[in-house]
Amino acid sequence: MDPWRYSTQGISIALRVTPRGGRDDSGGIETLANGRSVVKVRVRAIAEGGEANRAVTELLAKALGVPKARVKLLSGATSRLKQVAVDGDPRQLGDALRKLTGPNRDTKD
Repeated sequence: MDPWRYSTQGISIALRVTPRGGRDDSGGIETLANGRSVVKVRVRAIAEGGEANRAVTELLAKALGVPKARVKLLSGATSRLKQVAVDGDPRQLGDALRKLTGPNRDTKD
């Protein structure tokens, strides 16, 4: 199951973020212990003062080819598990996410 949902405005993505992850990188789908699927994201920024959240939204905007203003944090501001909305064409965003996460990248950490 994909860790994103489509809407008329765009797409909503479930993420598991690793702050201070050594590099800014996204990709791969992880299945959590509760069965929920999330996109794994790692950022260099620290989880203080919203730095990691800003880095996540910038990374997703760049990876999906949309302006930063179209990526909004819906929930999880102080959690590693976040929900992010991206405004745009849902089909194009879904295709970009499939390329980003790649086939057979479902892993458990």
